[in-house]
Amino acid sequence: MLDPSQIRAVTLDLDDTLWPIWPTIRRAEEVLLLWLKEHAAQTAQVFSSPEALRAIRLQVERERPDLRHDMSGLRKASIAQALRQAGDDENLAIPAFEIFFAERQRVQLFDDALQALEFLAARWPVVAVTNGNADLGQIGLDHFFQDSFNVQRTGFAKPDVRIFDCAAQALQMPLSAILHVGDDAKLDAVAARDAGMHAVWLNRAGLDWAVEDQHPPTTVVSLLELCDLLAA
Repeated sequence: MLDPSQIRAVTLDLDDTLWPIWPTIRRAEEVLLLWLKEHAAQTAQVFSSPEALRAIRLQVERERPDLRHDMSGLRKASIAQALRQAGDDENLAIPAFEIFFAERQRVQLFDDALQALEFLAARWPVVAVTNGNADLGQIGLDHFFQDSFNVQRTGFAKPDVRIFDCAAQALQMPLSAILHVGDDAKLDAVAARDAGMHAVWLNRAGLDWAVEDQHPPTTVVSLLELCDLLAA
């Protein structure tokens, strides 16, 4: 059972915890396509849909395992590859990525996200630990967070305990004093618990627990349920 009295800080996942990620990515890909039509017409013709852009991203991910968890690096490399294959100027990958990245920050928060952030930040220091490339400053949520860690900054991605270690060092407290909350059963719930943290699995979709050799941690269906649990 989760004991709120033992918690001195909270780390939060971002994508699919505070906002749904795939509608955001699809919209960013559509904005990127519009930009390519104006600035790299051959690429826009060859890669004429978000699905085509996603396919080359997956191709680059297979070819560049070093970028597998680096969402920004992977997206830049896949745009550059698309430009090369279509015969356009590869240097356009930089401004193209900037267009994509800016739109990627225009997230639509879950209805419970702001209220939960206000609750958490009023009681504990809150740090983001994400495998994505969200920019909390651009999104406008940075005032709720003391710090933010992703693979670009640390070189590590969940479930690697070292990304949680980075958060603990920034907070100047042991992992055993920190609660981690996220939507992914393995990357968030299991990884945090294996690191020695308190863990809550945010299961908005009512999924079955898929980690056969471990029992699920404390589970909530919304961030408001999490707040109620922590206030009890």
